[in-house]
Amino acid sequence: MEKHVVLDTNVLIHDPRAINQFGQDEVVIPIFVLEEIDQFKKESSERGRNAREVARMLDAFRGSGAKLAEGAPLPNGGRLRVAAGQRSVPTALRESQIADHLILGVALDVRDSHPNDQTVFVTKDVNLRLRADALGLIAVDYDAERIDIEELYSGMTELVVKGSDIDTFYAQGALPLNAKDAVSNQYILLRDGESQSHTALGRFDGSSGKLVPLRKMRDGVWGIRPRNKEQHCALDLLLSDEIKLVTLVGKAGTGKTMLALAAGLQKVVEERTYQRLLVSRPVFPLGRDVGYLPGDLEQKLNPWMQPIYDNVEFLMGLSKVDSKSGRSYRELIDLGFIEIEPLTYIRGRSIPNQFIIVDEAQNLTPHEVKTIITRAGEATKIVLTGDPYQIDNPYVDATSNGLTTIVQKFRDQPMAGHVTLTKGERSPLAELASNVL
Repeated sequence: MEKHVVLDTNVLIHDPRAINQFGQDEVVIPIFVLEEIDQFKKESSERGRNAREVARMLDAFRGSGAKLAEGAPLPNGGRLRVAAGQRSVPTALRESQIADHLILGVALDVRDSHPNDQTVFVTKDVNLRLRADALGLIAVDYDAERIDIEELYSGMTELVVKGSDIDTFYAQGALPLNAKDAVSNQYILLRDGESQSHTALGRFDGSSGKLVPLRKMRDGVWGIRPRNKEQHCALDLLLSDEIKLVTLVGKAGTGKTMLALAAGLQKVVEERTYQRLLVSRPVFPLGRDVGYLPGDLEQKLNPWMQPIYDNVEFLMGLSKVDSKSGRSYRELIDLGFIEIEPLTYIRGRSIPNQFIIVDEAQNLTPHEVKTIITRAGEATKIVLTGDPYQIDNPYVDATSNGLTTIVQKFRDQPMAGHVTLTKGERSPLAELASNVL
């Protein structure tokens, strides 16, 4: 039995490579999808770039001599076809002339034209899946990169060992491990099987196969000291120069952004390991947008970057008297230590020897995160922070955003590390709200 996969517009806009994700099945693109993609091609946003990429891919298949109306071969053994459709959806939907209903009509036509085969309609629109199901279509979400958020790699684990092994770890500063499930830069809490209070915390070095101790934080990092073991592990990753990609995931108030900024300032201002601290975050409003913002680029960005400014001024230890006298985060910007800018203009850049922090990375698509990471030049370190449960981007969710994708795909890479922060340290009220609401 052959399988026919009908793609909705939002699937191709989300991932232009979706055409090649269905093995040897026939991929059907309704002609009305091309009409919608054509409306997006002039946009300078990620949606516009993906629309142009889809058009180029389809044109490449057509340029090989194949006719899209009849079906063009795909590299993975499947077939691509653009269909206009011969039948209509029910009268009430047909009269609306809405693109979604026209696309549904094509999917129904594909199903009725191949009664002995399986036809699946793929869309990321929940309401459209419901309408398709009501019309008797098999409708599914596009989940090529979907990750079970409950099983997301945490970066930490526990291991029950002998008490003598813990003593050896403290005495020698390392402990060979044969843990089969351990991955590079994973943090392991050694626990004595006979004494629950006899423990040790270390980071697994995949190259040597040993557990190594964490960096000591007696003096703190720009006045910040870790308040729990997850924060200690996070700072250990942030301050390790050999680890070039760090991901920090946690609910509000766990200290993700504060720890990243403190480590970045330590490395840039104090140790001079990196030339500059580059901080950015995607621009997505919470709730209703306030509309047009007057002023130059910096003035327009102020509302979005204010959380970054607040954290930097806190780390600088500015008092009310200092603020009244005109001291602010701008001191570090004017000295060239910090650069704060939106992600909009990062495409095409090569950024060497910088400490890059991307805050609220859960609002990015996997393709956008790939674009950011591939900008990293020689000796550059990238830190991605975010909370998968606080997403403002309507085109991604907790299981398909760029942050969780990077956590899973880089979990066993020697130059990458991850920590999930679980305990809120902002205030007792913020911690209670995160757990109860």
